[in-house]
Amino acid sequence: MTILKKYRYLFLIIAVACVACGGKEVNNDTNIDMKQDSIMADNGRTKVEFMTTKGGFTVELYNETPKHRDNFLKLVRDSFYNDVLFHRVIRQFMVQTGDPDSKNATPDAMLGAGGPGYNIEAEIDYPRYFHKKGALAAARQGDEVNPNRESSGSQFYIVTGRRYTKDQLNQMQVQISNMRMQQILDTLVVPYRKEIMKLRMAKDTVALNKLSEELLAKAQAEYAKSPFSFTEEQVKAYTTVGGTPHLDGQYTVFGEVVAGMETIEAIEVAPTNRADRPNEDIKIISAKIIE
Repeated sequence: MTILKKYRYLFLIIAVACVACGGKEVNNDTNIDMKQDSIMADNGRTKVEFMTTKGGFTVELYNETPKHRDNFLKLVRDSFYNDVLFHRVIRQFMVQTGDPDSKNATPDAMLGAGGPGYNIEAEIDYPRYFHKKGALAAARQGDEVNPNRESSGSQFYIVTGRRYTKDQLNQMQVQISNMRMQQILDTLVVPYRKEIMKLRMAKDTVALNKLSEELLAKAQAEYAKSPFSFTEEQVKAYTTVGGTPHLDGQYTVFGEVVAGMETIEAIEVAPTNRADRPNEDIKIISAKIIE
């Protein structure tokens, strides 16, 4: 079955959903001008050492994602992360921190929405950087309110994930391909919302099927420009050390843990409540740049 035929009937469902709900956009005016805080990086990578109530760990920042690197270093210099909690911890997935609202938060506080007041432009350098175990990536709002996939100004997560077999990766590759196709289709449907609803109200199935075939063909052609597949490096990493491959290409990965992964693993297995917040606070005590 071709992708075009597979999505024909799905189109009708998507069309109704798109008409029923409108998406929101992130206010881009909150973006910070990183030129003012950029640093002169040499050919090496800058490292940041964290000390937490579970122990220490060190991350190395990629020079290929300079906006995220420079912003991260600025926050560290400003002691922004001191006393911030790991507010979201999920086993075999990731640990997340960087919400300033978590400082001195009460046990029942809802966390995860705080930040420095700005977003960072996406620097998704995929497939060079992907979600292997130990990857450092920026958290963000979902695509429905953040179509440009801008990163949170301060919240980040470290991947723990799990190992996969090659068969599992093959199945996931198909699923991710379908998801990418779906996202393209969703975008193409938006300008035709009113027309689709009008055709449905008129029960004009001939015209509706014709439009669906045209849009699905466009989506298929667009997807064919950049089809999804795991690289050999990804397959090796995901079958040996593990990770979270379903996040690849969706979030900015801007560094990796180079020491103290056992601390991250200790945080990962901490008992949590229904909101995935550790029952006992796990805090960043300090963060410093290693020159």
